[in-house]
Amino acid sequence: MTTYLLDTNVLLRSSDSNSPLQALADISVTRLLGRGDSVFITSQNIIEFWVVATRPAQVNGLGWSIEKTRTEIEQILTQFPQLEEVPEIFPHWLNLVTSYLVQGKRVHDARLVAVMLAHGITHLLTFNPNDFRSIHEIIVVHPQAIAPQ
Repeated sequence: MTTYLLDTNVLLRSSDSNSPLQALADISVTRLLGRGDSVFITSQNIIEFWVVATRPAQVNGLGWSIEKTRTEIEQILTQFPQLEEVPEIFPHWLNLVTSYLVQGKRVHDARLVAVMLAHGITHLLTFNPNDFRSIHEIIVVHPQAIAPQ
């Protein structure tokens, strides 16, 4: 059994009926679960989801209302176990951003990896594998590798 953390972009694509990647996001997660893998989310996923979902569409968001976003998040929280925020996350994060010289927005990606390390999660399912290409502590998997079309 393999353990996966879902990147926020997988959750967003799965929730967005206008996304051409919705089916791929859904099928890949369904296949992981169907073969007995464990799939997790973290509070950071939910925070990032809120940011993108409520941001106007003109600036690369979904333009959803607070109510719609809350409803989608509640559904996500019933579908996937949420990893606990534990004190070990911060030291992992600090080590990652220092070791890999992470700057700017990529610090958020490093924090997802820190959560994975703190919980022993080995794989990350993401539509943006290049965001994690330099981090060697985890295995990065694109949904296409799980559910080729």
